Amino acid sequence: MSLQALNSAATGMEAGQFHLDTIANNLANSGTTAFKRSRANFEDLIYQHIKLPGLLDSQGKLTPVGISVGLGTRVQSTAVDHSLGSLLETNGELDIAIVGDGFFQLQDGDEIVYARAGNFSLNADGELVMQSADRGRTLEPAITVPIDAIEVSISQQGIVAVRQPGNPNLTQVGQIQTARFVNPQGLLQLGENLFGATDASGPPLIGNPDEEGRGALRQGFLEASNVEPVRELVDLIKTQRNFELNSQVVQAADQTLQLIANLRRF
Repeated sequence: MSLQALNSAATGMEAGQFHLDTIANNLANSGTTAFKRSRANFEDLIYQHIKLPGLLDSQGKLTPVGISVGLGTRVQSTAVDHSLGSLLETNGELDIAIVGDGFFQLQDGDEIVYARAGNFSLNADGELVMQSADRGRTLEPAITVPIDAIEVSISQQGIVAVRQPGNPNLTQVGQIQTARFVNPQGLLQLGENLFGATDASGPPLIGNPDEEGRGALRQGFLEASNVEPVRELVDLIKTQRNFELNSQVVQAADQTLQLIANLRRF
């Protein structure tokens, strides 16, 4: 039984390490634009059933309970919290926040990827692109701002219009479309504030912002990370204590094995 306790405690320490890694990633990205925190979920392993409940006892009566012992724990999944982060006012013409459900669509080579971050800029061709540390990804569908534009206006419904010299009126140059997913939990986290569609997420439901459940756009704002540092620190303390308790179980099981190994026949 001491060997079993060692193995069970080891699974608890391994799960605790994974939980710690998840918390560390959340805290590291607490200042990342539109970052969505992750939560580690765990499940117990199979049980060794010494006596099943409901068996007949020596008097022919059903036993109300059984005798079982679990074999530890393991990581079940990591759930991404897609709740809306705080809106930060930047006054940037090309900074856009989605207030509600939806993702921006970006062209990444031959694939379409999705993002909540809306810190856009213009490339050399005047196209709206998502800023990145190494390259830009064009907004899909593509929107080009004329080189002589003196003002860019983006409505809540995603209509992009510009004001040009000599023309007091706004001229529409494009329509931003966003994508919803039946199961956003099934999106694949790609890094660089990007998500990829999977069979689990379902196909993207594309349409105009502020329609059919899609969130409205807010120009001049960016969505902040939804990480709550105090909550993460509380989880960190709990994870540390759970890790310590499992390490104490390892020590107790080791002492028991040592005691058995030192038994002598007189």
